[in-house]
Amino acid sequence: MDLIKFAIEKFLYPLMEARRGNQVRANLRWLQDSERRPAHELKSLREEKLRRLLLHCVEHVPAYRQYKELVPQIVADPMAALRCFPVLTKEAFRLNPESFIADDADRSALIANNSGGSSGQPVQFFMDRRTVEFYEAARWRGLGWYGITPGSRSLLIWGNPFELDKLAERRYRLTERYLKNRRIIPAYALDPAAMPQHWRLLHRYRPEYLYGYAGALTLFARLLKEQNLPCRVPLKAVVSTSETLHPWQRELLEEVFAAPVVNEYGARDGGIIAYQCPAGGMHLSAENLIAEVADILTGELLPPGERGLLLVTDLNNFSQPRLRYQLGDEVIAGEHPCSCGRVMRLLEETCGREDDIFLTTGGRFVHGVAFANCIKRLPEVEAFQIVQLAPAEAKVLPVTRGGQEPPGLDGVKADYQALLPGTRISYQLVDKIPPSASGKIRYAVRQFPLPHD
Repeated sequence: MDLIKFAIEKFLYPLMEARRGNQVRANLRWLQDSERRPAHELKSLREEKLRRLLLHCVEHVPAYRQYKELVPQIVADPMAALRCFPVLTKEAFRLNPESFIADDADRSALIANNSGGSSGQPVQFFMDRRTVEFYEAARWRGLGWYGITPGSRSLLIWGNPFELDKLAERRYRLTERYLKNRRIIPAYALDPAAMPQHWRLLHRYRPEYLYGYAGALTLFARLLKEQNLPCRVPLKAVVSTSETLHPWQRELLEEVFAAPVVNEYGARDGGIIAYQCPAGGMHLSAENLIAEVADILTGELLPPGERGLLLVTDLNNFSQPRLRYQLGDEVIAGEHPCSCGRVMRLLEETCGREDDIFLTTGGRFVHGVAFANCIKRLPEVEAFQIVQLAPAEAKVLPVTRGGQEPPGLDGVKADYQALLPGTRISYQLVDKIPPSASGKIRYAVRQFPLPHD
């Protein structure tokens, strides 16, 4: 019997609900009920949530007060009214984020966060507890489709906050282990020499599921296979997040772990956007958001089946609402319902964040997200890119406010050097980062193949 799981589900969650009013489990039950409702009921539910949000925005959010004349249309047809609001790009939001904070928001209760910077442009924003609890509920609903519950034991191929001191890191690990029932294998430095140790942890800990970046999970699986370290733990799922999961990666993960490979599509500034069900459909979190797909050049809305930019309207964040927020990802909306019977619309394809894995001169692998986690603590850096030309050579291209070197950059340089020991790293302030062929700004680029790629 997993005592930590028992304690989390029977004592910790009820205690949080009683003392802090935590609504994650209540939201989860509501989402589980709504996913099987008739389509017309879900449509009415979403329209009512959107109506309340839009009326709140034009009344209380400075950035949207100019659209008060839309009130009659919002009342009559909120979906049509939403399209009268402009698309909100990250660049536009960054110009004046304060104007998106509602005048009736409890500022003492706002939760600060920032995007992962996977596009090279981290965005700082605020949420409230209600929003976070709906995000968590959406994740647990998706995991629940595989028999996973909030206390289920998991092994993460993930990364610690790099800037923590040793005491804070120890507290972080204890919290993960005893309050969340999670153990972590660092994605930042998957050392081939440490794989036997990681393999022993996997079999000693016996998690119900694995969770991690697509690239890091794939690398972990590849190293296990190369070193003839078979997985004998009966996993309920291998959950891939934060990056595009390619078919070849899915095949390798299924081969090595003999478990369903689940695609989670989310963003810090968008929440849990979609989750893959056992039938293979990527279901949108329809009760939590409105998703639109727009042409990358014209901004016109596209029908299902056509690739375009994803626009997200979070239906729960009344503290700092962002209507028709452009995440920077390209997606294709599905044209047909899923065979599983759930009524939420599908994404046919997602083109999420592409994180490259770097190689140290000593043969260790470093996940690209490490570099974003280091530099995002410098608010003066508006965008950046790190390019590894060879194991012994890399360059960092930061874009800063005013074109000046920000205070604290020396600390980031030290962090980068610790991540890539033996690598010569140069720094050059630039005015902008050129986009890749897909139109995205990649923050981590490796210009040589990994061994055995």
